[in-house]
Amino acid sequence: MAQSEDPEDYLAPAAHRVRAGTLLLANTDLLEPTFRRSVIYIVEHNDGGTLGVVLNRSSETAVYNVLPQWTKLATKPKTMFIGGPVKRDAALCLATVRVGIDASGIPGLRPVQGRIAMVDLDADPDSIAPAVEGVRIYAGYSGWTIGQLDGEIERDDWIVLSALPSDVLVEPRVDLWARVLRRQPLPLSMLATHPIDVSRN
Repeated sequence: MAQSEDPEDYLAPAAHRVRAGTLLLANTDLLEPTFRRSVIYIVEHNDGGTLGVVLNRSSETAVYNVLPQWTKLATKPKTMFIGGPVKRDAALCLATVRVGIDASGIPGLRPVQGRIAMVDLDADPDSIAPAVEGVRIYAGYSGWTIGQLDGEIERDDWIVLSALPSDVLVEPRVDLWARVLRRQPLPLSMLATHPIDVSRN
């Protein structure tokens, strides 16, 4: 795959506050099954609360079976991803916009941060296709009321980090949780070697 020339693809500065476009990484002590080793991309963070999607939980359901018109633009694996426990019957879609394209002028795309945009699933996929590298569709989302997430971060449930455009369309079989940690400075990068099941250690 040709490397894009966007410096944003290589360097993600450490983020310490939550905003649209940041990642929440489940800390090693967060063992609750829904969020264990999850990587959440924050889509909205404002006075109404916080909304994000889990990037690393694919499902067995093919995009073709739910939203066939988006199959061509969906990146592999062409399955629905589980965005979180809230409203599993609703779909939300993110796209990585091609380098040099301004998503704000394209109907059906709403910029989130950098090259990531939300996609209106009622839009025409063919009109969006030239502007994006690919899309990923999530069933459900992860949500927090105002102040709720701050409390969880203070409790060390989550590590707040910067996202790269490639995180959203991560390839199948990549351990995104470990990959994001590995690119952090020490000592944080050491967490990437943390065993999945501590009882086996």
